Amino acid sequence: MAQAEYPEEPITYVISFNPGGESDVTARFQEPHLEESLGVDVVVTHRPGGGGAVAWSDFQRSAEPDGYTLIGVNLPHIVAQPILRDDAGYDTFDWDIVTWFHFTPSALVVSKSSPFETLEDLVSYAQENPQVVTLGGSGTFSANHLETLRLENEAEIDLTYIPFTGTGPLPSALLGNHVSALMSYTVLGLQMPDEVRVLAVAAEERVSTLPDVPTFRELGYDIVGGAYRGVAAPKGTPPEILETLAEAFGETNEAIREKQEPLGFVMTHETGEDAVDLVETMRQAYGDVIEAEMGN
Repeated sequence: MAQAEYPEEPITYVISFNPGGESDVTARFQEPHLEESLGVDVVVTHRPGGGGAVAWSDFQRSAEPDGYTLIGVNLPHIVAQPILRDDAGYDTFDWDIVTWFHFTPSALVVSKSSPFETLEDLVSYAQENPQVVTLGGSGTFSANHLETLRLENEAEIDLTYIPFTGTGPLPSALLGNHVSALMSYTVLGLQMPDEVRVLAVAAEERVSTLPDVPTFRELGYDIVGGAYRGVAAPKGTPPEILETLAEAFGETNEAIREKQEPLGFVMTHETGEDAVDLVETMRQAYGDVIEAEMGN
């Protein structure tokens, strides 16, 4: 019986972005607890590029469905990229989602030295100076990119989006004045409170760990979104192995909750059909933005 035998050897856990970003931070928190739960080594590796597409493409082509190679997956990345690019290299549904384990709302962030004290400051400047305001973010057609497109649509402004290979390089890009601002996540504002200013968050209501930061909706822009992060196994992985992995990640989520929630992570545990349904829900939520970009 597969569940009785699995796992018997180390598990490789691929992160599709640079070290230092939210996906990597979470994997490092998860690693020792997964090892304790599964009873084998869990080896975290990185393969950044293409906003995650490089690693996801290789995974779907070559990973064996035996439960010994897993990969971090992100929404809305995995729904947006295959729609927008014929050569994305992977399919949105061509893997078995183990679980979506957390969510981070998007956030518009500037350095403390920025002349933009408020979102309206940035919007007003961008209206008068099209394409001059540069927004850094993680990857092309990632949550960061799509939220930037939504801000352009809502505020009727023209920004210049600068994609990076993950969220890890973003702080140095901002503090080095390589970009005017970042469309990143709430995590960044909490990690660097003395160095950055968060102008708005893309949440339904104010984030408890950033109580003084208004939502985009409060400021008149209908923008709610961010990134879900989870883990997937190759398509065709036996159900009993997926169940073992989902249980291990669920236990791990509870073990690291106290570390992650103060950093701005909203913990979730979507598995099975619920995990697949979330992918479809996100595809519908970003559909209008994606279609508009395809028409440009």
